[in-house]
Amino acid sequence: MTVIEQAAQALRQARLQRQPIDPISTSYGIGGLESAYAVAQANVLARLAEPGRRIVGIKVGLTSKAVQQQLGVDQPDFGVLFDDMEYLDGDSIPMSRLIQPKVEAEVAFVVGRELASAAPSWSEFLCAIAYALPALEIVDSAIRDWKISLVDTVADNASSALYVLGQQPVALGALDLGELGMQMTVNGQTASVGTGAACLGHPLRAAYWLARTMAERGQPLQPGQVILSGALGPMVALSAGDVVHARIGDLGSVGCRMV
Repeated sequence: MTVIEQAAQALRQARLQRQPIDPISTSYGIGGLESAYAVAQANVLARLAEPGRRIVGIKVGLTSKAVQQQLGVDQPDFGVLFDDMEYLDGDSIPMSRLIQPKVEAEVAFVVGRELASAAPSWSEFLCAIAYALPALEIVDSAIRDWKISLVDTVADNASSALYVLGQQPVALGALDLGELGMQMTVNGQTASVGTGAACLGHPLRAAYWLARTMAERGQPLQPGQVILSGALGPMVALSAGDVVHARIGDLGSVGCRMV
């Protein structure tokens, strides 16, 4: 196997066995974004080879300017959402699927039409987005103690594990998403606060970056796909029994229970 294939297999086994591993950036000498995305793509193809598995969306990560500066990057990253990663508001989330999970509140968008252009304009992008939903993303790293570099998180599908969607879609024109306030509680106690502006200045800007990036890669966003646009506030570690609830201004609320 190539080094890319070896690193991909190590990440795959870590998740299957729920046993974190050392950073693949050092263990396998994976360096640079394109190599990291190659590792991630190898595992995407492995998952798609499983019976019934399909891609239903894309997540945007590293949308916080502070986190970008910490990792020495000037743009977000992305990961793939599969059909078995989706839960709905109020669902119970099995800890048995996770290693060292954390949760963050986000604005989700649903694509209404394909963005086929290699470089969609802002207006074309807006026309393609059907509506927004409140969302939680359960992030989880296969790297021990979350000691990740940019390469490690990109290779590990942008540290994405599961996500929870709210039930009531909202038209884009009905809200100022950049001004939305977010409050997330765990077991009734405030655990994270933030605003829409924490996500690249505006959640739609993060989603627009994704739309252009995927189109440039020849993988344009498809109708019905979900976009998780990035965290609105700090992520919070989770344990079995935790009850999570997030209110994102007038967009609404979303919650889940860890079991």
